[in-house]
Amino acid sequence: MSKIKVGDQVTILSGKDKGRQGKVIEIIPREGKLVVEGANIVKRHIRPTRRGQESGIVEKEAPIYISKVMLICPRCGKRTRVGMKILKKALEKEEKLRFCKKCGEIID
Repeated sequence: MSKIKVGDQVTILSGKDKGRQGKVIEIIPREGKLVVEGANIVKRHIRPTRRGQESGIVEKEAPIYISKVMLICPRCGKRTRVGMKILKKALEKEEKLRFCKKCGEIID
């Protein structure tokens, strides 16, 4: 289970977008990267591949390393580290839950 999931609000810790906040759009676990909405914008030159398709310069979000972002707690609104709790349920079922290290609130 990842400590950051799609839809989480995060803040960027370093780089050209340091301090910017945004929502996680996509996670690439194999590379250890994620895409944050409105951050790390790059320009890509697009060549027309079919008739009638336009070419041009497109701006899009590029992935950044997961270690360069920190989760923002939905309850206290501060950036925080994420802890894991194992909640035992009936019939030997266990569920892993994320929690805020600052306020102790369960995130999901």
